[in-house]
Amino acid sequence: MNDITIKEAQEQVDAWIKTYGVRYFNELTNMAILTEEVGELARIIARRYGEQSEKESDKDKDLGDEMADVLWVLMCLANQTGVDLTTALKKNIEKKTQRDKDRHTNNQKLR
Repeated sequence: MNDITIKEAQEQVDAWIKTYGVRYFNELTNMAILTEEVGELARIIARRYGEQSEKESDKDKDLGDEMADVLWVLMCLANQTGVDLTTALKKNIEKKTQRDKDRHTNNQKLR
């Protein structure tokens, strides 16, 4: 698979939903699914990189696949609510840069 932009990814998710998924789940259902997917990702990170021991059933889990599940549902929510994630991310980076450009470099805890 070639590299794709966020916009192209949103379009591919939309095309998949319309071709194979019949329709989007409603926004509240997708929000619940997003929460579930984030929980699955958190479980793997907590056990693989945190202090809990990793269960046998989690050892074969693909971290990238779990992150992609989160991204998929986030893109579904963006598509169905009319959010262009490319524009939103650009604005968010600008906001964080304006607000936090000195905050982290001046934080002694990060040194």
